[in-house]
Amino acid sequence: MQKVRHDLDATDRRITAVLLASPRASWRRVAEVLGVSERTVVRRAAPLFHDRTLRATAVRNPARFPHLIPTVLRIRCRPNRIATIATGLARRPDTIWVDILGGGDEICVVLFVNGRDARNKLLLHDLPATAAVRSWTSYDLLKVFPVGFAWSAGVLSREESGQLWPSVDAPAGTFTPLPDDEALIDALVEDSRMTYGELARRTGRTPRSVRHRLDALVEGHVVRLATEVDLSLLGVHAEALLWITADPGALEETGQLLSRHPQVRFTAATTGSSSLLVAVAATDLSALYTFLTATVGALPHISGLEVTPILAGVKRTGLVRPASIPTPRWPS
Repeated sequence: MQKVRHDLDATDRRITAVLLASPRASWRRVAEVLGVSERTVVRRAAPLFHDRTLRATAVRNPARFPHLIPTVLRIRCRPNRIATIATGLARRPDTIWVDILGGGDEICVVLFVNGRDARNKLLLHDLPATAAVRSWTSYDLLKVFPVGFAWSAGVLSREESGQLWPSVDAPAGTFTPLPDDEALIDALVEDSRMTYGELARRTGRTPRSVRHRLDALVEGHVVRLATEVDLSLLGVHAEALLWITADPGALEETGQLLSRHPQVRFTAATTGSSSLLVAVAATDLSALYTFLTATVGALPHISGLEVTPILAGVKRTGLVRPASIPTPRWPS
């Protein structure tokens, strides 16, 4: 396996930002948005995927899969065992993201658990049986605000982003799955930039049929296409999770407003003492402070806020990040 690179130049960053906002954008489309040649895009982007600096995938929307239970865990554990626990959680196929939080003794995990029995086994058996786990809190994700799915790490201008994803329409009220949808979704999870010909071979459909069905899955919010990258390569050096308490009557409005901010990569309504979980990606601590004071502080219906810095992103969009887990210097 190739090692991911440690830096990107300005052109690489802008190409990456387009692919964050529009993961299946063609090379020609990327070139049009950025005002560069298609040859430049191919020459720059192809190596980024080859060495796995960029990885294309897809994530199921649990709202479209009734058997999936979207769950958030905050797990407190012994600091000298946190790498082991984070690694174990990241290896689970049902974890979507695993972050080690500030302080070095807490992990935040988002899982799409396959049914109540699997959830109860995790909460009532697996976690209690892990000696290094001290305590945990479980929340349900009530709603994920999709506006943030067009996020580009703040690298693109509003006009450039608008060319890629002019609006995020509400999905249709109902969705009728087809028997071979799972084969198509599994292929997209493996590589969401597979050609229509490759997807057709994987699913036994025609390329035209695959294209129409993929569009239906995306437009129906059944799956979200994603590009995974280490955000530090895009100049993001201060990530944090915000646990926000908002007035119930203003929860929708507050979530929508925050999800549209260029520094917000994820927003969801949750159960628990806080009502919103917001993932923020800022260039540095000063920018994070400005976001908290000028953006969050200006919202009228917020009554509580907890900020937890992210020390390491171990798994994102269902993909384990290479060399992402800090190794303790003390004996385990």
